[in-house]
Amino acid sequence: MILNNQTSRQFILDFPHRESLGREDFLVAECNAEAVSLIDCWPNWPYFGICIYGPEGCGKTHLANVFATNVARLTEHPYKVPVVRAEQLDMAYIRKSFEEHKCLIIENLEKLTTQETLFHIYNLYRDEGGNILFTSSTAPARLNITLPDLRSRLNILPAIEIKTPDNDLLSALLVKLFDDRQITPSPEVINYMLNNMQRSFSYARKLVEEIDNISLERKHAVTINIVKKAIASLASTAQGNLFY
Repeated sequence: MILNNQTSRQFILDFPHRESLGREDFLVAECNAEAVSLIDCWPNWPYFGICIYGPEGCGKTHLANVFATNVARLTEHPYKVPVVRAEQLDMAYIRKSFEEHKCLIIENLEKLTTQETLFHIYNLYRDEGGNILFTSSTAPARLNITLPDLRSRLNILPAIEIKTPDNDLLSALLVKLFDDRQITPSPEVINYMLNNMQRSFSYARKLVEEIDNISLERKHAVTINIVKKAIASLASTAQGNLFY
């Protein structure tokens, strides 16, 4: 469901008070709807592999977990989809895993260090009927891949970007992050944050964490004044610049 102004306000009122990586807990908006749709349509993918890319904290790992859950639900003999980081690829492990698992999640494609290993993994899953979900901070076609055969393969990989969040998604995300910490902020606090924060997923998470820390230190409910101090704290330590 795409969030709009009306549904966003209702969503804030009805948001569940728990943290979860389930499909029903993923906040869907215009900036990520295409990625969610592609994850949901497995196994009817346009290609054996796809890549979801976007900035830190945008929900790539959450969607990878949704993919793993879908595979377990739709497979005759459910199994846990292996998850490996691109910088830790090991061909021997992958070959052994493929005997039991025809699906694979490779995260942090931008941190790839062994290009030849990925080249062989790509060919294995493509040629033998497997599926790979890649996650990355950058589109595969823009990565610094020096192995020509791998570069050409990654260039044809369907890649879907999770874009900068709009106000509706950011407001819902802020409420979720506060709810995970058993905090119920006022609408005024949320509106102030939306108007004064950096517009990124990772900054939203860091800001809520800093607000919670200050609130606990002062043993005081979250107010606009505490939000101001949290924003200033992130800026003064140069942390704020890390979350665009």
